[in-house]
Amino acid sequence: MMNFNLTIMKKGNKIILQILLLQCIFFTSCKKIVEVGGPSTSISSADVFNNDQTAAGSITYLYRNLSNQSLSFPGELSSLSCIAGLSADELSYYTPAGNFTLSAFYKNALTSQNIGISSSYWTVSYTDLYAVNLALEGLTASKALTPAVKQQLTGEARFMRAFYYFYLVNLYGDVPLVLTTDYTVNALITKTSKEDVYKNIVVDLKEAQQLLNSHYVEGDGMTIYPVGMEQRVRPTKWAATALLARTYLYLGDWSNAEQQASTLLTNTTQFKLVPIQEVFLNNNKEAIWQLQPVSRGYNTGDGDFFVIPESGPSYDHPVYLNNEVIRDFEAADRRKSSWIGSLDANGNTYYFPYKYKIGHSSDPNIIVTEYNTVMRLAEQYLIRSEARAQLGNIAGSISDIDQIRNRAGLTLIKNEDPEISKSDLLTLIYKERKREFFTEWGHRWLDLKRAGKIDDVMAIATPKKAAGLTWNSVQQYYPISLSELKANPKLTPTPGY
Repeated sequence: MMNFNLTIMKKGNKIILQILLLQCIFFTSCKKIVEVGGPSTSISSADVFNNDQTAAGSITYLYRNLSNQSLSFPGELSSLSCIAGLSADELSYYTPAGNFTLSAFYKNALTSQNIGISSSYWTVSYTDLYAVNLALEGLTASKALTPAVKQQLTGEARFMRAFYYFYLVNLYGDVPLVLTTDYTVNALITKTSKEDVYKNIVVDLKEAQQLLNSHYVEGDGMTIYPVGMEQRVRPTKWAATALLARTYLYLGDWSNAEQQASTLLTNTTQFKLVPIQEVFLNNNKEAIWQLQPVSRGYNTGDGDFFVIPESGPSYDHPVYLNNEVIRDFEAADRRKSSWIGSLDANGNTYYFPYKYKIGHSSDPNIIVTEYNTVMRLAEQYLIRSEARAQLGNIAGSISDIDQIRNRAGLTLIKNEDPEISKSDLLTLIYKERKREFFTEWGHRWLDLKRAGKIDDVMAIATPKKAAGLTWNSVQQYYPISLSELKANPKLTPTPGY
């Protein structure tokens, strides 16, 4: 599949586990998530999955990497909050900063020869998928693990495989479906259609729903947190349900999207919408799955990168919100006042994402109050609202979108336009998604594609990014790098590149 993976896979499971697992075992910051001891020299596949602690560490490393990703460079999927925002119409780029990588995504100027950047999500995700598949094989074969640990970790691995593939098909289109660690198979694997990849995503998520605990568990993979003290950092069956609802929405399976979202939304004991100012705090009740900070002195990478200092944009802080995003908010919208910051510098006013307010501190003991939120309940309301609208349940759809509008301090649709048409309601739902999820995990970029709106929107947005730029529909997918294509002669380029 990839040069990196081919090199490692040919040397066997022992090497991959040393590289991928031991970095988590010996990073003390990882111990917040899972307390793991470990051997001081080498570790074999059998050793890892015959011990509850090291088996948990084999999955925990994935969360650590997601949490530790810089937003200024593509790699782990968490950087999509910036990168996909640049590709779409959410973020502007400060040209004097001279960051070639960010500029290339901003201008949609990627080519298969941008070897260092065009396939970063591809390479990193498939590297992580190899670790997931290795874990699934090790967990299946193990007879020494505590049954509850084995079940939870298997569920987490199935969930994470679905998670990576969900983003891969939306970033690249058809992609290879790798379900084994056999490098002789993977080295010459061909692409699988998006439809078939989605089928496997659904299978994995349904299995994860059955395997994962319905309550948040501690780092050992089995101890349930006391009520009110949950760390929402390991996926539960509700995370699988949330991603399954999203997957069905993307597939246009409205009935199943509504059903899965409803299953989650009726769990009012564990989840509820919280006030605007609490949405991105750690372990709040809207959070379905969050990433715990793993670097000392940090809360989230978003807070560190997006919040522009008093001196204005720079190489370290080169992005800010597109003015079209600002204009899209109504004056009374609480999200505008709470989630968007501004400053005057260089004779200009810059608006920036302010969902996460705490960045880096020189104090390693800085109090952690914000976690990177991967999935939250507001999305489920908007998923169900869209699904209900598509199914002709206008009243039910209005009820759901009004949950989001009410929290934002906006006029309710049921009072303003209770006879709204299906078409106009769907337009409003997409507008609410744009305002609710800006610079979160690539929602806007993916929404434009699945709604068939990307060409219309980007044809207008692209020329505004820089003189002489025009939009080409093929740019909605990222290219596979030439090095990847050369490594696997059966791998075909992203169409149009």
